[in-house]
Amino acid sequence: MQRPLSPAGIPLSPDDLTQVLAEARKLQASAGTGKTRNALRGKKIGLLCEQNDAPDAILFRGAALDLGAHVAHLRPGLSALSTPQEVQDTARMLGRLYDAVECQGMSPALVRQMGIDAGVPVYDGLASAVHSTAKLVDQLDGDSASGDRRRIVLQATLLATLA
Repeated sequence: MQRPLSPAGIPLSPDDLTQVLAEARKLQASAGTGKTRNALRGKKIGLLCEQNDAPDAILFRGAALDLGAHVAHLRPGLSALSTPQEVQDTARMLGRLYDAVECQGMSPALVRQMGIDAGVPVYDGLASAVHSTAKLVDQLDGDSASGDRRRIVLQATLLATLA
């Protein structure tokens, strides 16, 4: 089992980025073989975001589905005005229902608190172009499109934390 990556809301350490890049290179090398098709079979991921059709949501969902995970879109009912008890209760409930939770468009402090209480990996905008894993795309070899390499990095992060 892989060691867990940095907690939600905390930038990934150089060691974490190295781990994700190594996993991404393995995925890239095995592309087309179908070996990773069901690597996350049976895993359930909650996707908290306002719009189901937002580009980051589509990218994240596609990356997870390609690995065999089930992704449920949830509209976040939490905000900066939520009480600490509401955040804790919601995070614990999500942690019982899902193996991981991706939060998009939520405040970093709120995501960090959810990460503390959920008991499962909680990602803070993992599919966003400003997430620390996005810079790994340029370190992958090959002629594949940037979007394809970004999907591979997302999948590598999911595998590093869930497989």
